[in-house]
Amino acid sequence: MKLGLSDVEGRVLHGLVEEASGDIVVRLDAHGFIVFASQNVTQLGHDLSTMLLLPHISDLAEGEHSAALNAFVEKGLAGEATGGWFEFPVVASDVLETFGAVDCRRWYALSLRRIDDDDGQPQGALALIRSVHQKRALEGELHNRAITDPLTGLSNRHAFCQSLRRRLAAGGTETIAVFAIDGMRSLFMQFGQRTADEIMWGFAKFLETMALPGHEVAQIDNERLAVIVPDMTLASTRVWAGDVLSTFSQLALPSSSRSPKLTASAGLARVECTVDWTLRQAELALVMARAGGGKQVGECGYSGRSNSFEVVNDRAAIKTAVGDPARSR
Repeated sequence: MKLGLSDVEGRVLHGLVEEASGDIVVRLDAHGFIVFASQNVTQLGHDLSTMLLLPHISDLAEGEHSAALNAFVEKGLAGEATGGWFEFPVVASDVLETFGAVDCRRWYALSLRRIDDDDGQPQGALALIRSVHQKRALEGELHNRAITDPLTGLSNRHAFCQSLRRRLAAGGTETIAVFAIDGMRSLFMQFGQRTADEIMWGFAKFLETMALPGHEVAQIDNERLAVIVPDMTLASTRVWAGDVLSTFSQLALPSSSRSPKLTASAGLARVECTVDWTLRQAELALVMARAGGGKQVGECGYSGRSNSFEVVNDRAAIKTAVGDPARSR
């Protein structure tokens, strides 16, 4: 089916592309002169609405780059492969409040597709002009999203495991602490997802404030946060984690009878053996701490062929033994 667009429909399409991507949409004739451009072309330093004669596309580029841009456009208008995007610099004016307008160099990238009539004769081209800076910023944003939790803004499990892997390779003696709100699933069922998200966000920000210099905080799943604690013994880490839990329970006192009473628990483990083994030990300590009533710090440590586990609270210390770490590597 042939899709025919009127001039008005084409301008609407230009506007949609402009709003969705921020790209500058340009219509060229068969010789490379600009016939139409979207309104955001002004960021290139050209107000086409005030011009009687519209410029050639190569006039947008600075200095010696003009000839290279012209060659790229001619190649595209001739139907030859252009090799994707062509980058070129533009001198545009930035208006500063104090110093007035100054000229600065900005880099843009251009891609075009030739337009043929019904007989296959070239009638011009449609081109997209994209800010290279915005493109790099978008790539950086996509990368950040891949390693960042969208709710809390902390590193996600993937980034946390990568950090643990580097520390294991360096032979570090760090400890990790895994924290979780007690009864989080019950809170979700009673108050809904929005309240659960607000609780997790608040707990994450609280944990960031309690973290000491050098600590690395991450969210490893929907309910649990983890901290890499370097240059501290397991006993010192236990004291710090206990202070975190105590302070949180005092700050999270319910404001009314309908508000939930919030407490948290923690599981500690040394960074040893493998990443999976380290996380398994810390998460096992957390599970046992929560099973003991919550608001507790659990510890797991590897010694010989047995893995000793301890839950610490105000009443007593409970010890047991679990598996051989060699079987979990």
